[in-house]
Amino acid sequence: MKLLLVGSDQVWSLERIYLRYLREAGVETELFAAQNLLYDYHKRSLVHKMRLRLGVSGIYKMINRRLLEIVDRFQPDRIWVFKGMEVLPGTLRLLHELKIPLANYNPDNPFVFTGRGSGNKNVTDSISLYDLHFTYNLEIKKRLEQEYRLPVCLLPFGFELADEVWQECLREPEIRRVCFVGNPDPQRAAIIRDLAEAGMEIDLYGNDWNKVVRHPGLQIFAPVYGDRFWKILRAYRVQLNLMRIHNENSHNMRSLEVPGVGGIMLAPDTDEHRMLFKDGEEAFLFRDIQECLRKAKYLLELSPQEAHNIRSRARTRSLEAGYTYKARTAFALEQLRKLHE
Repeated sequence: MKLLLVGSDQVWSLERIYLRYLREAGVETELFAAQNLLYDYHKRSLVHKMRLRLGVSGIYKMINRRLLEIVDRFQPDRIWVFKGMEVLPGTLRLLHELKIPLANYNPDNPFVFTGRGSGNKNVTDSISLYDLHFTYNLEIKKRLEQEYRLPVCLLPFGFELADEVWQECLREPEIRRVCFVGNPDPQRAAIIRDLAEAGMEIDLYGNDWNKVVRHPGLQIFAPVYGDRFWKILRAYRVQLNLMRIHNENSHNMRSLEVPGVGGIMLAPDTDEHRMLFKDGEEAFLFRDIQECLRKAKYLLELSPQEAHNIRSRARTRSLEAGYTYKARTAFALEQLRKLHE
């Protein structure tokens, strides 16, 4: 099978992870970095930004023309579009005329846009044009199936951690504090503020936290990336996970990354968190601020051996249940092969 991925080639993109494992599985795969072309255009000048905002830029037509040229050259058997903000509905209709099965995976909510990067009209107008949707979210899956009568596969987020980095994480001394790794938004800032006012001391790693919250119990650090990111997730006794508004009853990337590295996750009590981990054994879930405070205090007071046991259970569940991106890729590939068989 020849498979064309359409999305991003940024170092943080999920597409790059799936691309690597698809090639390891022997699939002839190319990645068309449509999102990179749009970002490059946007940051090139203020004029480009204004033309995009006014809807008079020709960048979308150029990207879609380039996509059709790659399809003509590569002759894929399947096309897998990630999110799809740059892909015009008209282009998808042309690809349908070529009898190429189309799949979509949106790592954001296609019905709730929380910023310019989370979605646009191309996303919503193209929902019905795909032969298969992958989604991380049970509620989105239900809505796509019921309202659009489309085939949908649940594809949760995962984690990607090299063995050598895992071994380095094991050597990190434990920091017996609560930590949150991520950037602020109004909802997250309000929760952090409430927790700090209630007496929780938290170390925050991310951009611009000092602009939205100030409290003696908060320590603010720069964002962490690469190997340092995994070491921070592992080192702290408690890793706080907070949902964004479009994921309120769902899960996010951190939901798999923290247990995957053997961290102790304290996260909102959602249906999907309960589906992924056993509460009180592999992760700890809370329904309100008071329960969050109570469980954080409990975790901070555990002995090193008790904390080690939780870490071990979280890591074991993550591996044995197939939460790695290598396992996610194998599942997605199986579904893609079934398209139009």
